[in-house]
Amino acid sequence: MQEEISDAHPDLPRDLNFDPVVNETPKALNNKQIRCYNKKGYIFPIEVFSETEISTHREYFNQIIETEIQNERGGYSINGWHRHDPHIYDLIVDSRILDYVEDLLGENIICWGTHYFCKLPGDSKRVSFHQDASYWPLTPSKTVTVWLAIDDTDVENSAMKFIPESHLYGQINYQHSTLEEQNVLNQTVDSPENYGGTPVYVELKAGQISLHSDLILHGSDPNLSDRRRCGLTMRFAPPEVKTYHGWNQNAVICRGIDSTNHWINNPRPNKSE
Repeated sequence: MQEEISDAHPDLPRDLNFDPVVNETPKALNNKQIRCYNKKGYIFPIEVFSETEISTHREYFNQIIETEIQNERGGYSINGWHRHDPHIYDLIVDSRILDYVEDLLGENIICWGTHYFCKLPGDSKRVSFHQDASYWPLTPSKTVTVWLAIDDTDVENSAMKFIPESHLYGQINYQHSTLEEQNVLNQTVDSPENYGGTPVYVELKAGQISLHSDLILHGSDPNLSDRRRCGLTMRFAPPEVKTYHGWNQNAVICRGIDSTNHWINNPRPNKSE
């Protein structure tokens, strides 16, 4: 059995504890959804884009993923492109998405990361249960991830799954993945059901989003279906979150201001890569 690890960044002073949202008068979410986020660590499904809007973006994504596959970079390679791709930039500053995020984070909103997770038909790789906050050199752990469904996603084509209430445990010990596990990432939490019980599958229609805490255990199974499953993750945090290792250089101030002057505000790019 592999040795368990308690901290991916033991040299960095980080606060990895969930800070409940206090918002009695949300504007886009409702009070029940706020309570769900605090208690379970997630909210879904949320309607954002119409079928026409998401179809337009899907067509654009089809072009860039085809190029990535031809260049043997695969379905997980489109990471951090919001700084140089106007199509992705426009998604992170979309007012409908930011309205939901504001109800959880407040009026000042930073996006510091984006990543497409595209599981092609027959993809044998899994994403083992893990906590995002464990990987990230950020403190405190207040990042909210928006997961935008580019394709319809369900259990059959490898929908993401959450362990409800696992965000309340702070940093959970994990192990490094083995090659046999075929894990896209490198962390695996043993016996995740001990931290909240039965997994909940995040089934979404294209154009819908989910919101989840950076501390919730989540993952996905291999996609053994004949359908693709793609989602765009957008990582949002309030300005009081601090980064190490230069991660503040990747940011966009999407709404409000950064009174800390910690985050770089990358402008909207003029053209795609």
